[in-house]
Amino acid sequence: MYVLITSAMFVGRAQADFIVTLVEVGPNVVATGSGAINLSGLTVLGIGGGQAFVTPGSGGLSIGPTDFVSADSYVGLTGPASFGTGSGGMLASSGSGDRVIIGGNSSSLLVPLNYASNGPLFSTSTWNNVTLNSLNLTPGTYLWSWGTGPNQTFTLQVGAVPEPATLFLLIVGILMLIVVKLRKVVGSP
Repeated sequence: MYVLITSAMFVGRAQADFIVTLVEVGPNVVATGSGAINLSGLTVLGIGGGQAFVTPGSGGLSIGPTDFVSADSYVGLTGPASFGTGSGGMLASSGSGDRVIIGGNSSSLLVPLNYASNGPLFSTSTWNNVTLNSLNLTPGTYLWSWGTGPNQTFTLQVGAVPEPATLFLLIVGILMLIVVKLRKVVGSP
């Protein structure tokens, strides 16, 4: 019964908005992004592009391959202008997948050329021999949005994020301790 109650708390939305996590893995910082992006509500700018980089002070993050990749450019999102400090940035050491770029201070979003709205996206980038701190990243959750429909948010999670399964196990463990404690207080076997 307790498992059913707890698992009901973790029923997620049917949406698969685009989510990027930036975490330290060994001596490196790794960005992993996945989900879908609904382009309705955004204004087309044209073609842009770039390499994989991070510029936290100006709210810029580009993930995917390290070489220059062209992308379709859109504006019209709202959200934070930065997710760290400093005016500089750093190119990624390696990366793969789809080019996705968020420009917080320019309210821009770039997606792969000819991207079909709501299609699946997956990207990863790695910065070797750095930490979140040395990249001037401020841990936290940052959200950009541009509408009220599904897949109209871009979430950036900087720092350790408990996986749903880990969080689930933690809550189940706490609930079990409460049950044991209540049985001892009430005197039940």
